[in-house]
Amino acid sequence: MMLEPSIDSLQKQIKSKYTLVTLSARRARELKQGSAPMVDNPTSSQQVGVALEEINSGKLTYSEADNIQERTETT
Repeated sequence: MMLEPSIDSLQKQIKSKYTLVTLSARRARELKQGSAPMVDNPTSSQQVGVALEEINSGKLTYSEADNIQERTETT
């Protein structure tokens, strides 16, 4: 079984594997709760796969400022 998109192409968008896993898991939860996919005609039937496709296409991104703002809001 081959992971598509590949980890190499995903790490061009998100450098840290930890951040990649966290971001895709959060987005998969949103998709499971009914959010619409940000990519047209996702090839994956799984929410995590759709989240990874969104990251690979550049529609789902992460910045350090997002992380700082989120920590401030939760404390």
